[in-house]
Amino acid sequence: MVEQLPKPWFDLNKYREVRLREAMYETELAESFLNQGFIRNAAGKAFQAWKALVAAYAVDKISELRKLFPGIKRLGGFRVRVEKVYWIVAVMPTTVLKPVAQVVGGDIDVYTNMALWLYEYQYNGPDKQSILSPYPDDESASRDIRTLISKVRELAEKAMQ
Repeated sequence: MVEQLPKPWFDLNKYREVRLREAMYETELAESFLNQGFIRNAAGKAFQAWKALVAAYAVDKISELRKLFPGIKRLGGFRVRVEKVYWIVAVMPTTVLKPVAQVVGGDIDVYTNMALWLYEYQYNGPDKQSILSPYPDDESASRDIRTLISKVRELAEKAMQ
């Protein structure tokens, strides 16, 4: 049975714990796809793992993120209202992944660039001219996928201790 993701506005610690496990599960899928030759699918799973990891680490930066994302977000037909920062951490939209990563800092900020490049590759595939994707071939993307998988595992395990 799939565990329901706790809402960060109710229990930040439980939310963080579940997102860290999600990141680890996504790396397993990414690695499996990679080993089967499904490079673009692996890129997508590595990216999902990274988003889950960033969301988990963002929990510790709620106060700083609140300044970046002030206000209220209405959910569920406007019946539920939550602080926008909690919605950002819960959903972690790709459009705000980099600003959130910059607040978290360190490896989260640096490796977010790689994750976003893999996101482009997932949708556009390899591009020898580097117009639609920074990867000229599947092999170069595979190397970064493996690097990102390794970094997700390292940072998730560190956060779980």
